[in-house]
Amino acid sequence: MPFGTVNLFFPDASEEKCTVAVLLDVDPVELVRSSHGQGSTMPLEQYVNDRPYVCSSFMSVVLARVFSRALSGKCKTRPELVGTKMPLTCRISVLPCRGGEAFLRRLFEPLGYSVSASRTILDEAFPEWGESSYYTVEIYKETTLFELLNHLYVLVPVLDNQKHYYVDRSEIDKLIKHGEGWLANHPEKEQIARRYLRNRTSYTREALERLTDVNPAEAEGTEEPSPTPEEDVETSIHLNEERLGTVLSVLKSVKAENVVDLGCGEGRLLQLLLKEKQFRKILGLDVSIRSLEIASDRLHLQDLPPMQKERIQLIHGSLMYRDRRIEGFDAAAVVEVIEHFDEPRLKAFERVVFEFAKPRTVILTTPNREYNALWPKVGPDRLRHGDHRFEWTRNEFSEWAGRISGHFGYTVRFIPVGSEMKDIGPPTQMAIFSRA
Repeated sequence: MPFGTVNLFFPDASEEKCTVAVLLDVDPVELVRSSHGQGSTMPLEQYVNDRPYVCSSFMSVVLARVFSRALSGKCKTRPELVGTKMPLTCRISVLPCRGGEAFLRRLFEPLGYSVSASRTILDEAFPEWGESSYYTVEIYKETTLFELLNHLYVLVPVLDNQKHYYVDRSEIDKLIKHGEGWLANHPEKEQIARRYLRNRTSYTREALERLTDVNPAEAEGTEEPSPTPEEDVETSIHLNEERLGTVLSVLKSVKAENVVDLGCGEGRLLQLLLKEKQFRKILGLDVSIRSLEIASDRLHLQDLPPMQKERIQLIHGSLMYRDRRIEGFDAAAVVEVIEHFDEPRLKAFERVVFEFAKPRTVILTTPNREYNALWPKVGPDRLRHGDHRFEWTRNEFSEWAGRISGHFGYTVRFIPVGSEMKDIGPPTQMAIFSRA
């Protein structure tokens, strides 16, 4: 390689097990010759650095060169193995984790990996110096080699947060290519894109815009099976459109004039609200700055006429803390948000919305887990999205909503969203809380 030598070893090679060890010996002299000080923030950085000793973007280049066919999902001699899931373990020595073990787990665990990590101390001779940012990491998952290699290709440089070569627009194409099928729904997709593209804001924005944000389960639509061959199968629907349409209808029916969209995301509901003259004040809140930027572009906020611009505002905030800016509204929409909270955060959300903000009406939607069995790509034992902490059955949702309404002085009624199936219910559950 231009930056050193790669050796491959096979400690195990049998019918039952195969182990491949990839050893990259980086040549520090070649690094200095080829770097020309690129990306350097200190005069001696090209001479004093950790590049020869750690697993970094150099390893991604090695994976692309040595395992090029496997990384592309191709195999001439054994094509049936490309889609075969196998119990795969990957052990990475001296992996920089800028962000610590918590960030490491946030990258791999949503993809279904079990993760173990052992942190390296800075110097065994001087234990008082503490621990380093380098880890020995082992990940395990029953998956395809193609998927594992693509995850490693993208995420190893992201953990290091440094690339050894110049990043141009072609890197966006590489990110989209190797992130196909998993990156669009990853809860850390913004951080992944930003670090992979060396913090180039314009490139990051373009990459995120190109990544699909449609839930892969819901994108399939819903179809009711035909009871007889003569009857037509129900036309597939886009569930998100129906969900937002139902929320809009309820907001209009309760005669809300001031509406806050809590967890507004990229502004799809806000776009519908802005078209209706009934809604005189519209507020969108989200914890993701990037999502708010996309929402602003979607709504063309900079180009709106003055009277329209006065009706709507986007704010950055968290539903974990009391925020007086979201108090005093006629209605609040909480669309596909609560399933992203773990239990302690859900408790905080309950107080923020129902105790402090206290809108007259709260319209809340969440997936119906029972319906997952109808989607082959999800099934009854999986969640629809990698960032979901839970998905409730109809009974579980009903119990939670009943407890909330009783505790905070609301009444509650339920509306199905999407085609209802016998004994399973609709794909989306909606609860409408009204203050007594």
